[in-house]
Amino acid sequence: MDQITQRIADSFSRQSLMATFGATLGTVTSGSVTIHAPILPLALQQAGMGHGGLVFSLGDSAAGYSALSLMPESQEVVTSELKINFLGPATGDELIARGKVVRNGKRLVVVTAEVSARTGKDEALIAILQGTMVPVPA
Repeated sequence: MDQITQRIADSFSRQSLMATFGATLGTVTSGSVTIHAPILPLALQQAGMGHGGLVFSLGDSAAGYSALSLMPESQEVVTSELKINFLGPATGDELIARGKVVRNGKRLVVVTAEVSARTGKDEALIAILQGTMVPVPA
């Protein structure tokens, strides 16, 4: 495991919300991160679909970790603002959040994330997010 992947994995393991959702870290590369999570009964909305808060949290974490993958060890990142467009229902076996850095600035990091729902081998894009992460001292 390379140094960036180890750093992201260590941080991810400290996120109790991701553990609550049963989320796992997928691929980690410089500037992009993927997170997988089953759609569990504890994160459903009233109509039986995955709650928007689940979708948002996964997208936020994937986007944030994509920014962290470009930061020096002396810095962490926090979300400054994040917008979401829901495109479809969170139904199926699992959700996949793919975050990536659009622009890595000194004070602001512009990020995006796409969240897809997977049923078997079929995937459907259900949300897109765009926002800003701010580097802070570790």
